[in-house]
Amino acid sequence: MRQVNFGLIFVISLALVLFGIENTELVTIKVIEGILEFQAPLSIELIIAMGIGAVLAWVFSVWVSFQSAIDTRTVVEERDVQIEMLQEDLERYKAELEEQQRLLPSANPSVESA
Repeated sequence: MRQVNFGLIFVISLALVLFGIENTELVTIKVIEGILEFQAPLSIELIIAMGIGAVLAWVFSVWVSFQSAIDTRTVVEERDVQIEMLQEDLERYKAELEEQQRLLPSANPSVESA
């Protein structure tokens, strides 16, 4: 799967670089109308936009992994509680079974014939 991811990223990056090489005209970026404007080649702007997109995708991936870890932790804690309850039930049932076996009359034939 890593090879597929690498190949896909490589092909997309190569296509963007080739597109950027062909588009070197200056374009104006208006961040805030009338206050923050600057000119740069289209290829540079494309690379910056691609970098921002990659960073946002990474942040989203980290966030999803964090949420998954929290969900997994919650499930494990719930299972631990359930395991403890089942172990307590098992110990109680063993104690009840031993008590019932102790109260049953002995079926030893040597005692009855004497």
